[in-house]
Amino acid sequence: MPDRRPDRLSPLDASFLFMEERTTAMTLGAVMTFEPEDGFFDVDAFVDLIDSRLDLVPRYRQKVREVPGRLGLPVWVDDPDFDLSFHVRRSALPAPGTDEDLRELVGRLLSRQLDRSRPLWEIYVIEGFEEYRVAILTKIHHAMVDGIGSMAVGGLLLDTTARPRPAEAGGEPGWSPRPSPSGLELATQAVLENMLRPRSAVDALTRSARDVREVASAVRRTLGGVADAVRTANHGRSVWALNAPIGTQRRFGMARTSLFEHRMIRRRHGAGGGTVNDVVLAVVAGALRRWLIARGEPIFPDSVVRAMVPVSVRGRGPGSDGGNRISAVFVELPVGDPDPVRRLQSIARQMEARKRFGRSAGTTAVVGLASLATPVMHEMGARLSSRLSSRLFNVVVTHVPGPPRPLYAMGARMRDMYPVVPLAHGQAVAIGVTSYDGTVCYGLDADRDALPDVDVLAEAVNDSLAELKEAPAA
Repeated sequence: MPDRRPDRLSPLDASFLFMEERTTAMTLGAVMTFEPEDGFFDVDAFVDLIDSRLDLVPRYRQKVREVPGRLGLPVWVDDPDFDLSFHVRRSALPAPGTDEDLRELVGRLLSRQLDRSRPLWEIYVIEGFEEYRVAILTKIHHAMVDGIGSMAVGGLLLDTTARPRPAEAGGEPGWSPRPSPSGLELATQAVLENMLRPRSAVDALTRSARDVREVASAVRRTLGGVADAVRTANHGRSVWALNAPIGTQRRFGMARTSLFEHRMIRRRHGAGGGTVNDVVLAVVAGALRRWLIARGEPIFPDSVVRAMVPVSVRGRGPGSDGGNRISAVFVELPVGDPDPVRRLQSIARQMEARKRFGRSAGTTAVVGLASLATPVMHEMGARLSSRLSSRLFNVVVTHVPGPPRPLYAMGARMRDMYPVVPLAHGQAVAIGVTSYDGTVCYGLDADRDALPDVDVLAEAVNDSLAELKEAPAA
């Protein structure tokens, strides 16, 4: 008889759920633009196509459900009221539908948190774009996927040829939700699981002041490990212009660059040029330097912006799909150095040292969860560590390699793909980078008030890349 127990969120996945507050929507996604050959994009047929492929990703028909009494971490259950039309929506830009209009709309859509009472994803088809283009915005909760896993939504939307592939056989025609367990069943299952782990059982039943002190101690220990990793790399003067109180509203910046130029820079500077990822971080460093100067912020020769760079540790075997499989490294971006080649070489040396000596911080430590077992403790740790994040780093920079070949949606060729990375407390901007079909796209998710000049920073990305490209070989 098949196991009908609902899937429980992993501690790391649950942490992203608990970290979400009014001003910190834990939403990943992407902004993609398309060029229909005849200028027409059949949205209704596109929705039907998504519907036919939902069996490939059962999680997209499931929602989060809390366990009564917080006796266990939340679980995924089928949504008996699943409504595809709620999750796939149409929007339109005001004429003439410029790139600026698109960025403004995306910022407003990212300001809306996902509805916790439904499956945690949304797709917006944005029409009225100039030159007959169409844009698609995807929003997926970080509790469902990490940066690489979020690209799996492409399996719903995208094809490798202009002709959409047929729905795969073997799905569940006429899908119907599995019966949702009762609150008593969820609580009983959680207690049984806790009984298999004595420490968790004791923790789950104890609600005393001593437990609160233990939680605080556990968070200090895990955050202390992260702080140690930060201190080992701390040789410069931190720039805190990127750390500010944030609200609920967002702006979105976009910069489209060439993958060939990134690779050319890596080759030109030989061993000192490191990897394409090092070049990406050097481009970000140069862009931040230009942005700081434009703002009139003080910069010193040893000024650095500390970046947290998530690193995928996703495996390839069974069970490697879905959920979060990430670690992180801390890198100092030397924004005080006016020489772009020296900035690149500094970053390459740091990244090589982290690989060689294993100086990375597991994300479970980053969010302060290493020794937290119960949901109450787990939530306290996640929220506390989120609030302390601005003391540990200034900006998140992610780089996820994307498809090297063209992709299509309903026959329309995808032109570019800009990733969306969520903001933590005190972080004015988060920078996501994705390579696709010869391009490298930088997506900047920013607080509307803390970073009103996000477009200046986005423009500085191209200027920074040009500066690296024109620099003589060392």
